[in-house]
Amino acid sequence: MTMIRMKPAVLALLLAAPFAAAPALAHEYTVGSLTVNHPMATATSPVAKTGAGYLTITNTGTEDDALVEVRADFPKVMMHASESKDGVATMIHQERVAIPAGETVTFAPGGLHVMFMGLKGGLEEGAKIPATLVFEKAGTLDVTFNVEAAGERKMEGMDHSGHSAPTN
Repeated sequence: MTMIRMKPAVLALLLAAPFAAAPALAHEYTVGSLTVNHPMATATSPVAKTGAGYLTITNTGTEDDALVEVRADFPKVMMHASESKDGVATMIHQERVAIPAGETVTFAPGGLHVMFMGLKGGLEEGAKIPATLVFEKAGTLDVTFNVEAAGERKMEGMDHSGHSAPTN
């Protein structure tokens, strides 16, 4: 038997490593046969009136379902699909997003996304957005969108300036 000697600080880091990764892996939610992974929103400037959210939804069941609503504490929350035609990007409101049995649907920049509208002060990196996903068959699921730096998820070429909060 070989004995390995380590400094206490190195040993502590090695022992803590699995626990440090746990929060990142724990950002998963389940309702029925649906699993929602890593709901996140991209950080915006403090003057932004809109923000975008992303996630993946996997249906491990044998029955199709659909996401029919996303609720959050903003004046307006909508699901959109992005399309680009002749170099112009547009967004189309989605009343429902089908989640076929045995498949994964991804909300990502340049495709499906959740729009948070009527922001006051933008979305600050590190913030948490409590939300409820409403599915046609599986019911409701409370999730948290973590606000992260735009980085690779930056929505290049997407103009969200045409979205405005409803006026009261």
